[in-house]
Amino acid sequence: MAELSRWQILDLLNRPGPLWLTGVDLSGLNLSRANLAGADLEGANLTGATLTRANLEGANLEGAVLNTANLAGANLSRANMYSARFVRAVLTGAKMEGSNLIRANLSDANLSRANLFGANLRQADLTSANLTDTVLRGATLPDGTVGMAQQTQVNRTG
Repeated sequence: MAELSRWQILDLLNRPGPLWLTGVDLSGLNLSRANLAGADLEGANLTGATLTRANLEGANLEGAVLNTANLAGANLSRANMYSARFVRAVLTGAKMEGSNLIRANLSDANLSRANLFGANLRQADLTSANLTDTVLRGATLPDGTVGMAQQTQVNRTG
């Protein structure tokens, strides 16, 4: 993985246009409220990073590692998170509408109050994930079914 100094990263965040940060080590950084919309973060290491209320709309996070990261209130709508790892990550209140989460590992993640409307979770690992009040309407679930009905502590109606 490529390594950038904190100052190089802050400099990049202040530039216009989508960022290209494939394979970069961003572990443990505070990127709260960062505008990473459309960024290419394929294979990046964001372990333990703070991304609260960050804008990652349309970002490419394929194969990225976000274990124990805090993404509370982040916008991940239409993001590609194919095979990304979110083990024990905090995604409380995250906006993930229309996102690709195929084969993503969300085990032990906190997805309470997250909006996964229309997201694709086929073959995703949701073992022990907290789905309290999570919106799953129109989402393709790990077993291939589409979320429609209300379940205990899971909001599939919107």
